[in-house]
Amino acid sequence: MKLFAIRGGIHPEYRKELASDKAITALPMPQRLRILLHQHIGAPARLLVAAGERVLKGQMIAQGQGPVSAPAHAPTSGYIESVSEVTAPHASGLAQTAVVLVPDGKEEWAPLPTPLADPLTAEPQLIRDLVAQAGIVGMGGAAFPSVVKLHLGTQRKLEMLVLNGAECEPYLTCDDRVMREHPDEVIDGARIMAHALGAPLVIIGIEDNKPEALEAMTREAAAFPEVQVRPVPVQYPMGSERHLVQALTGRETPAAKLTADIGAVVHNVATAQAIHHAVRFGRPLIERVVTVSGRAVREPRNILAPIGAPVTALIDFCGGLVGVPARLVQGGPMMGQPLPSLDVPVIKGTSGILALNAEETGEAEAGPCIRCGTCVAICPCGLVPLEMAAFIRTDNLDGANNLGVTECLSCGSCSWACPSHIPLVQYFNYAKGMLKTKERDRTKHERTKTLTEAHRDRLERAAAAKAAAAAAKATTKGTPPAARQPRAEEPAEA
Repeated sequence: MKLFAIRGGIHPEYRKELASDKAITALPMPQRLRILLHQHIGAPARLLVAAGERVLKGQMIAQGQGPVSAPAHAPTSGYIESVSEVTAPHASGLAQTAVVLVPDGKEEWAPLPTPLADPLTAEPQLIRDLVAQAGIVGMGGAAFPSVVKLHLGTQRKLEMLVLNGAECEPYLTCDDRVMREHPDEVIDGARIMAHALGAPLVIIGIEDNKPEALEAMTREAAAFPEVQVRPVPVQYPMGSERHLVQALTGRETPAAKLTADIGAVVHNVATAQAIHHAVRFGRPLIERVVTVSGRAVREPRNILAPIGAPVTALIDFCGGLVGVPARLVQGGPMMGQPLPSLDVPVIKGTSGILALNAEETGEAEAGPCIRCGTCVAICPCGLVPLEMAAFIRTDNLDGANNLGVTECLSCGSCSWACPSHIPLVQYFNYAKGMLKTKERDRTKHERTKTLTEAHRDRLERAAAAKAAAAAAKATTKGTPPAARQPRAEEPAEA
C-alpha cells in the first residue's frame, strides 16, 4: 500500500527497548487515590460527592459540564476522605481540586449503564451517550473528550477513521503493549467508533518499529475487510494527527482546519480499547496503561494503574529510582510535561512517567543562533522557527503570529535539532499562551463593550419613553374638556 512522505521530522534515539518487552502488569491498589476534577481539555467536572461518603467502583463522582467536558468516576469502592487541593501533574506545580478516595478493598461495583447488545447496528447517538457517560478522553496525551470527536460525523461527511498506533515518542510503549496484548478489543473499539462516525473505512497506522503489534493487529483485522493495518515509517512526529493522515492518505490538512475537514477523524488505539469497554460492558474510564521508564528507574515496565494513583506508587512498583533523576516527565520526552515532583496523581492522559538521568537529558547551555536553518529544514509544519523566536525575544508576538506560530505542534523537533541548544519550543509555547490570553482579553473587552452599549441604549430608550409619557400627561392637563354635544333626541336650548 502506498504511503506518502511528510515534511521534516527527526529521528530521536529509540529508547523503547527499556520497556517494550514488559507485559502490562496491574498496580496493587494504593492506600489513597486522588482523582482530579479536571483531567481533560475543557471545563472541569462538577463535584457530586462529599467527604465521608462511601462510593462504589465505577460510580460517577463528578459530572461533566458544558459541551467540552468529561465526568470522573471512582476507580474502586471506598470512602471519600476529603475534597482538597493537590499538586497537579503539570509543570506549573499549581494545585487543583481532587477527590481523595480511601479504597476499602472490596472492589464493589456500582450499577453500570446498560451496554449495547449489538453496537455495530445501534443508533450512533446511543454509542455517543455511553462514551460520554464513561468519561473517555483521548488517551494519547491530548485528553480531548472523545464524545466531541464522535459528533464530527453529524457535521461532516467522513470517509475514514484513522487509528493512531504510531506512538512515535521515545521511551513510550504503552500503546504497543495494548495492541500486542488486546488487539481484539482495539479493533472492536475502532469498528464501533467508525459506525458512530458514519465512516466506511478504518486505517490503523503503526510505526514499523513495532513488528509484534503490527502482526497482532493485522491478524485480528483480517476478518474485517473495512479495517486496514498499515506500517508507517519511524519518523517523529508521525503520531501527530495531521502528519499521520498525510502519510496514510496524501491529504494535507489546511492551516486552522481539522483533519475532519478532509474526511478523516483520528483516535488513539488506547481510546479505542476504552470505548470497547464502555459500549460492550458499560465500564467507565477508571484505569489506564502507563509506561514508567528512563534510566533513573530501576525496572522500567508497563503498568495498568487506577486513575488517581500517586506516581510514587508506580515508581515504587518499578523498584524505585536509581539516584536522583535529572528530569521527571509526564508523557514522552519530546512533548511531555515536566513534573514538579513525584507527589502527583495519574490522570486519564498520563501515557508515561519518565525519570531521566543527566546523560539522557543531554541538556546544555543555550548559545546564540547561528542561523544555520536546521530548525527550518526539520519543522514538520513548514514554519520558520528561527525567525519566530527572534520576534518573540523582542516581545513582538504579532510578528510571530504572522509567521504562523499558532500552527506550531509543539513537537520539539526544532529544539532537539538546534546546534545552539536554544529552547525554541519553549519560546513558541510561551507565545501561544500569550496570544491566547490576548485573544481572550480582546473577546472579553468586546463583550463588555457590547453589554455597555446595550445598557446605555436601554437607558436612553427608557429616558425617552419617560419623557414622552410626561409630555403626554402635561398636554392632557392643559387641554379643556371638549364641549358636550347634545344627543339628537334632546331639545335644543333656547
